[in-house]
Parts: sequence; structure tokens; C-alpha cells
Amino acid sequence: MSTPFEVHRTIAEINEKIRQGKAVVLNASEMTSLVRKEGKVKAARKVDVVTTGTFSPMCSSGLLFNIGQQPPTIKTAKVWLNGVPCYAGLAAVDSYIGATEPSEEDPLNKVYPGQFKYGGGHVIEDLVKGKRVHLKAEAYGTDCYPRKTIEKNLSLAELRNAILLNPRNCYQNYNCAINRTGTRKYTYMGPLKSNMGNANYATAGELSPLLNDPYFMTIGLGTRIFLGGGVGYVIGEGTQHVAEPRRTERGLPLTPSGTLMVKGDLKGMQARYLRGVSIVGYGCSLAVGLGIPIPILNEEMAWYTGVADEDILVPIVDYGEDYPNGLPSQYGHVSFAQLKKGVITIDGKDVPTTPLTSYTLSLEVAEELKRWIQEGRFLLTEAQEPIPAR
Repeated sequence: MSTPFEVHRTIAEINEKIRQGKAVVLNASEMTSLVRKEGKVKAARKVDVVTTGTFSPMCSSGLLFNIGQQPPTIKTAKVWLNGVPCYAGLAAVDSYIGATEPSEEDPLNKVYPGQFKYGGGHVIEDLVKGKRVHLKAEAYGTDCYPRKTIEKNLSLAELRNAILLNPRNCYQNYNCAINRTGTRKYTYMGPLKSNMGNANYATAGELSPLLNDPYFMTIGLGTRIFLGGGVGYVIGEGTQHVAEPRRTERGLPLTPSGTLMVKGDLKGMQARYLRGVSIVGYGCSLAVGLGIPIPILNEEMAWYTGVADEDILVPIVDYGEDYPNGLPSQYGHVSFAQLKKGVITIDGKDVPTTPLTSYTLSLEVAEELKRWIQEGRFLLTEAQEPIPAR
């Protein structure tokens, strides 16, 4: 079959090379250097897989779990883990704990700014660390499920099922947050000082998974990924996914756009890559390590994975007035390379920058995934359904 590309390989061919220990795997930063040095065609001929990675707070995350049945049986109506409420409107002993759910005893922002010391994300981290957590459940009782209360300590190993199920992870691009008002603001982007005293940003730049495949050519339903230190899968597009954002000539979105819904078995994950987060004045969250292998099927994919920090343009958004009121911010864009330098200039003022994403751990995720593939422990999968992107 004819192809418009000079280089053509399939995922099946790549997997065979992985099994034989012959696959050439680079992390995304290494691929950027190679493409710039030798061009996309030579890079595509040399490289089979590019690994990406990010480690950042991802609020739309949570744990779907089943506590199992012990006689007398119970149909839980209200559930708490370590005092954090869970959603129990599912079958019998299925529940879901969201990463941003605070402890029921937390004063929230009644004592401003709230500290949000413990929530769903911290429960998930504790479980992965092997700690026992306190389960409390209440029920109204039925003929087939007569029990009305249960209270005990349990570990991750004792849960019948524990599935990390995240509705929206891995944003393709995100805002650089500033505050132009005269008072400090507490946001999900962290505390923002008055009068543009700081600028906070997210994503892992050239390591970021969805910036290495901006049109989702290799990522879709069934894509196997690194999730929380274990193996996970893409379920499809995440909530708030934007399929047709404004893009640069390189295809990179100029605004927050693509997202993923992902899942994985929590029992195979590591606490290093799943950490509860307390965001002062805002709430709780969960920092998630997520990495996606990008198969280099042709030189087009080599070119996309050759993205560099200076190619990525991040929108500057005022979270003091514009964002909460749904107003457009007119402060333009800044390159990720500039953000990483620690200072950007807005309206003639030098503003210090701070990342919410750990670049060190993002690189570690990409390197760990790279090692799994090189050791033959991780094979790639074909997407069974595409994620919309134009």
C-alpha cells in the first residue's frame, strides 16, 4: 500500500522490536534535540517510541472502590474514608471518592484562607502507601441487605476493587495565572499576589503528553499509559475536552483544550506518583504522574514529538477579575521556555513565575516509562476509537 511518508511502521512492528529488546526509545526532550539536529525523516528512521510525562495536580480524579460483603450484607447509602465523604449512589458496596472532597470536619474557608489539610487525594495517597484507613458506612436496610452500619479499618489490599478513575486529566495546554487586582487571590492555580506579584503556570512543556500528539493521532480509547506509577488506559476524551481550539501553525493549541479520561488499578500504583495536595484558600486535590508512549509511525509523528518549549505558547489570564467573571483576558501569550526562566514581562513589569507541575518528576515519569519499554515490560496498544481533534 502506498503511503505519503518516507518512513512507515506499525504498532505491531514496534511491539515486536520491544519483545526482542531492539526498540529505540527516547524521552520527549531527547527527541526534540534529535529532530532539531537531524530532521524529522532521519529521526523517524532511528526512533520507534517517544515517551512523555507530566506530574501535576489533577483535580478531576478519584477512586472507584468496592469494600466487599461480609454477612450480614449491606447496601451502603453513606460512606466515609478517614472522615472524607464518598459518593455511594451505586450498587450495594461500590463507592467513589473524589480527589477534591475535603474532610467532613474541615472548616473550609470559614477560617480564611482555608488550609484544606486532608481530603480525597490524601486518602488515595494513604491507601497506596499501605496505610490503613477508617471506613464508616451507613445504610437504611433492606430484606436482602439488612445491615445498617459498618465501621472498621482497612487497607488497599483488603478492598475488593480499587480503580483510579479520573474524568479529566492531562490538559493539553493551560493558563498562566496572574492577579491584577489590589488584593491577594487564592485559586486552584495557587495563591496569586496582588498587582501581578507572581505568575503561576502548569503543564510539562515539551515533555507534556498531549503536546507531543496535538491531533490525537495515536491516542484514543484503549491506549495503554503510565498512570500513578502503574499501568493505566485511556477511556476517551475527558470532560471539558475542546476538539477545535485555536492552534499555532505547528498545531499546538493556544488555549486549554484537549483532555483525557483515564483509569488504572490502584493496587499496582506507587505513592511517589500519586500525592494528596492542599491548595491554600481553594481546596484539596491529587497530583498525578501520567505518561504516554507515542509510537513514531512516520516522520509526521517524529515532527510532532520534536516540539520544543519555545514552540508552546501559554495564554496569560487574570484570575483576579477576568476569570471569575468569564471575561476575556487581553494579555497575550508567553512561551513555555520563557516561563521556565523564572521571570516574564507583562505590560513592562517583570513578574516571577512558579510552576504547579514538577518538571523533575515529569521527566522521571517519561524516563520510567522509557525503561519499562526498553525492558520489554510495556507494549503499545492500538487506539480502538479516536478522540476528536481538528
